[in-house]
Amino acid sequence: QLQLVESGGGLVQAGGSLRLSCAASGIMFSIDAMGWYRQAPGKQRELVARITSGGDTVYEDPVKGRFTISRDNAKNTVYLQMNSLKPEDTAVYYCNADVKTSPVFGMGYWGKGTLVTVSS
Repeated sequence: QLQLVESGGGLVQAGGSLRLSCAASGIMFSIDAMGWYRQAPGKQRELVARITSGGDTVYEDPVKGRFTISRDNAKNTVYLQMNSLKPEDTAVYYCNADVKTSPVFGMGYWGKGTLVTVSS
């Protein structure tokens, strides 16, 4: 069974940094795009950043210049380096991956989330 497991969340002061990791495990043929989403209390889940298997990246405006997404294809892992954190970055951060479990079948998978809390 395929799983995405996030780690690296925690409590940090405004202006600080955190690095999130998400490792995919299980039966996989290939992993296409991977990404990070977040959901703040009382708000909808929103995209933070995504990265293709070739390394092309997309960032949402609130995190541009502060967050960096990267991946290690050999380890089936995606990272999110978060710098200059702000209280409004407080949220549960979820990993997402588009995974093919065979050459003809694929779907999106989600991790269970990791909490990031930024204090002012």
